[in-house]
Amino acid sequence: MDNAGLPRKPAKLSASPANNIPKDDIPEALRDTPILKRPSRWRRSLLIIAPLGLGAIALTSAMLLPQSEVELAATQEQTETSLEASESESESESESEANDLLGHLPYEEAPLSELQRVTADGSIKLRTAAANKFQEMSAAARRSGVILVPLSAFRSVAKQEYLFFEIKAQRGQVASKRAEVSAPPGYSEHHTGYAIDIGDAMTPATNLSPSFENTPAFKWLEQNAAYYSFEMSFPRDNPQGIDYEPWHWRFVGDSHSLETFYKAQKVADPVSNLSVDPTAGWEQLEE
Repeated sequence: MDNAGLPRKPAKLSASPANNIPKDDIPEALRDTPILKRPSRWRRSLLIIAPLGLGAIALTSAMLLPQSEVELAATQEQTETSLEASESESESESESEANDLLGHLPYEEAPLSELQRVTADGSIKLRTAAANKFQEMSAAARRSGVILVPLSAFRSVAKQEYLFFEIKAQRGQVASKRAEVSAPPGYSEHHTGYAIDIGDAMTPATNLSPSFENTPAFKWLEQNAAYYSFEMSFPRDNPQGIDYEPWHWRFVGDSHSLETFYKAQKVADPVSNLSVDPTAGWEQLEE
């Protein structure tokens, strides 16, 4: 049938004009444009929380790191201090052991030119300052009816060698036992010219004996020796282990004598005659 007289259906138009355009004529920017999907709610939350979490971690680390460094520095300082203290103690102990000999400390021998006699025959001498004070003290005691007798004062190292080694051998004593009553040579207070052994003229049997403490001479010295700068070196039960020697006294009336006995022995405060610090004196003589 001839449908020429009937109207024709209009041609179906494409949804997109581009469909009718050859592909090669479509600009590259319009070709295969992907369809973007909206991020899910979980992913959006993660994107917000993650930076916050990283920030919190960074802040915490910044707060803890300085504290750790301070603690580390404090620990290192404490360790260094402990090491220094240990080294100091070791050095002190080494020095003490190096200077000490059987409980006695070394003393230099006084120059003969600095000695002055305290007896008429000149057999007993002290340094000038000590000799003058001893003479004053003896005169004061005599006015009180007490006669102080000088038994021994300055002693050379050679003389001390005899008193220590020869007497030790005669008595069959070991060195440590002999050192309880007599210092080794080079370690006697008598070398200094400041130490003197004193007796009582009325009771010679007590000379160089602990019983000297019962004599009028000792009682007088106990009350008056400090006025003349004399003090007892070895009180009873002294830590050095030196036997009690109430007859052994020393002069500490000037800077040199004070330093000789106290500075060398690291004694902090001078003490009076019977209140002698445990480290004040070191040796003695028995003979």
